[in-house]
Amino acid sequence: MQYRTLGRTGIKVSPYALGAMMFGAVGNSDHGESIRIIHKALDAGINFIDTADMYSAGESEQIVGRALAGRRDRVVLATKSHLPMGDDPNQRGNSRRWIMTAVEDSLRRLGTDYIDLFQMHRPDPDTDIEETLSALTDLVRSGKVRTIGSSTMPASEIVEAQWVSERRGYERFRTEQPPYSILNRGIEREVLPMVQKYGLGALVWSPLAGGQLTGRIRKPHPAAPRHTESNVRHTEDQPRTERDPRRDESARRRTEDQPRTERDLRRTEVELPGTDPRRAEADLRGAGSDLRRAGRYKFMTDERRLEVVEELIPVAEAAGIKLTHLAMAFAIAHPAVTSAIIGPRTMEHLDDALAGLDVVLGDDILDTIDKLVPPGTDVGRLDMDYNTPPILDPTLRRRPLNTRSAA
Repeated sequence: MQYRTLGRTGIKVSPYALGAMMFGAVGNSDHGESIRIIHKALDAGINFIDTADMYSAGESEQIVGRALAGRRDRVVLATKSHLPMGDDPNQRGNSRRWIMTAVEDSLRRLGTDYIDLFQMHRPDPDTDIEETLSALTDLVRSGKVRTIGSSTMPASEIVEAQWVSERRGYERFRTEQPPYSILNRGIEREVLPMVQKYGLGALVWSPLAGGQLTGRIRKPHPAAPRHTESNVRHTEDQPRTERDPRRDESARRRTEDQPRTERDLRRTEVELPGTDPRRAEADLRGAGSDLRRAGRYKFMTDERRLEVVEELIPVAEAAGIKLTHLAMAFAIAHPAVTSAIIGPRTMEHLDDALAGLDVVLGDDILDTIDKLVPPGTDVGRLDMDYNTPPILDPTLRRRPLNTRSAA
């Protein structure tokens, strides 16, 4: 394993970080198997683990804590808070009141007395950034947190936070955790340059584009009806060869057997664009099969994204590598990216990820990818990505009716 420095912290971490979102009820409820997955990742040289308080309502942190018993000092442990942990309106967000409580809760669940990297899971428009940084600074100075970071923070807010820290003498964010993959390269335009300018480490999530870059979700058959679950093909992790029609029919029947209620449709249309990222992130990696997720998330059936996946498959085949390995190697090839998060649910998922550790993409392959998805652009958008307030609230982007005319 070739370790990299996490920004300018001096902390050395592996290019693959083990994401713990799938450990617990939302993914793999077998604690024993989850612990074995963690141990195998550590034995392979991965020394960076990322979890969060809301992953399976704290169960993920408990599993990670049990797995690290006797090995804690050799692991860079990261966790996050912000998303709701209960019905109380103060059990969420980036206020001092909640941050102090959330850290104590995470320390207890993780079975440790310090957190290497504590991150704000999302920006909080309701809380002054000075309030957040002040609380985090106290936690660092108390020794309970070693360093701090943000997640899915827009470039402008990254800069503002850096300036506030300098002006007030607070600890500054040392890392940023944005989404990044071949299909979602928008952060190359501003976020990653800001990461480099201020010496932050970048720990990117969803390098497999929510599972689309596994090759298991394929472009619809031409004759299939549009915008339905059966409109998406499910394949094995194998090169494109002659398909067995019985397998396709079996997949179609399994798909049709999955219930789709009006409530499910409302959830997809209303909640996912940003009102409940806790459910969106949890469901993305854990709830049901790829086909069920394809029916729940808009980006999974985005024809533009499916088309690019079809174009990437022969690129991977020509290079003699799996599509998953192409995607991971792409994510960690950017000079601003410190680590990419893998989120295995099963031992087979981890084995597949580890098999691609030594894959290196030459300039010719990266040039081909640039032609398919130009640098700094997104092919569609992940449902669980962060939306700023003006995106969610029309009144913030519309003048009062009586002031909209030019005359």
